[in-house]
Amino acid sequence: METRAQVWNRPWAAARRLPATTVYVVLLAVTAAWLAAQPLRVQERFIRHNSSNVHHFEVGKWWTLLTSGLVVDGVPVLLGIGAVAAALGRAEWRWGSARGLGVFLFGHVAATLLTQGGVWLMRLAHLPGALPRMQDVGISYGLVATVACLLALGGDRARRYGLPALTAALAIAWTINQELADAGHLVALGLGVLASRTRWFREGSPERGTR
Repeated sequence: METRAQVWNRPWAAARRLPATTVYVVLLAVTAAWLAAQPLRVQERFIRHNSSNVHHFEVGKWWTLLTSGLVVDGVPVLLGIGAVAAALGRAEWRWGSARGLGVFLFGHVAATLLTQGGVWLMRLAHLPGALPRMQDVGISYGLVATVACLLALGGDRARRYGLPALTAALAIAWTINQELADAGHLVALGLGVLASRTRWFREGSPERGTR
């Protein structure tokens, strides 16, 4: 039977094993708690100034590529933080901190750049719908890329059923909503699968080929 000390030590042992996930989850929770305590105008200003959009890139605010990932947007805060903890924690547990956090950041940054690059091209072509000052924050691009990479490097069932199911769900969301973020989710999914095919991730995937 476990002693009280052993029960208390389990969360700390997990935190030591998953330092990147722990730090990121704490940052998300602290940011969410701070935002919840602010007036609506302060919340809106914070999100506006930390959105990774074309306008901010043009004026040199490239740091928004990182700060935009500190805001949980579009889903309930606890659900979003829990999803990050599960997906990033699983990736870090399997592949280590560098690979786990690497695929999350790759998905978040690359999907943001590609989607905002699309907005920039639309503006150059004078196409309707180009919004250079649009709000673009959230955890979803990195989350989708991480889950896609986990599924692609999972067992046969994960690759055969899980990955197509995720693709179908994201494609349906894009078809219904026709929003840039939904297109970005599909881009992030492709980036996660692409990352799974690199030697860096395949070498860190002992479960590949299992059922």
